[in-house]
Amino acid sequence: MKKIWFFIAFTAVLFSCSDNNRSNNNPYIPNYAINVYLDSNLPTYNNLKFVSNPVYVANYGAKGIIVMKTGEGTYTAFDAACPNQAITSCAAMTISGIYAVCSCDKVQYNLFTGLGGKEYPMKQYRAEGSGTVIHVYN
Repeated sequence: MKKIWFFIAFTAVLFSCSDNNRSNNNPYIPNYAINVYLDSNLPTYNNLKFVSNPVYVANYGAKGIIVMKTGEGTYTAFDAACPNQAITSCAAMTISGIYAVCSCDKVQYNLFTGLGGKEYPMKQYRAEGSGTVIHVYN
């Protein structure tokens, strides 16, 4: 009887484990390697000291990345490419408050969640803060 309970408990633990991987299976945006450190003491990234002040960082990912502080020591980072459009058809998304707006279809995506009401959410990257430095990577 103990073996059965052990097997049930082991199976439950096994299926409840997660690799903490974000679902980034988007046919429109290729997987680019991202590894960038942003210092919020620099004028370009100074807005990252404050919650809900996103910053666009060019030359990373498909169309750049958008990074935003979401709380004390927590950040989100998304690719600035429109997630539901071909990469060549649109310019990088623009920032409008806490939203990123696609230049093709004018859909707004929330920068806290990456959701925008279309089939695919924004492509998300990992972002970790340590002091004044934010590390964005995948």
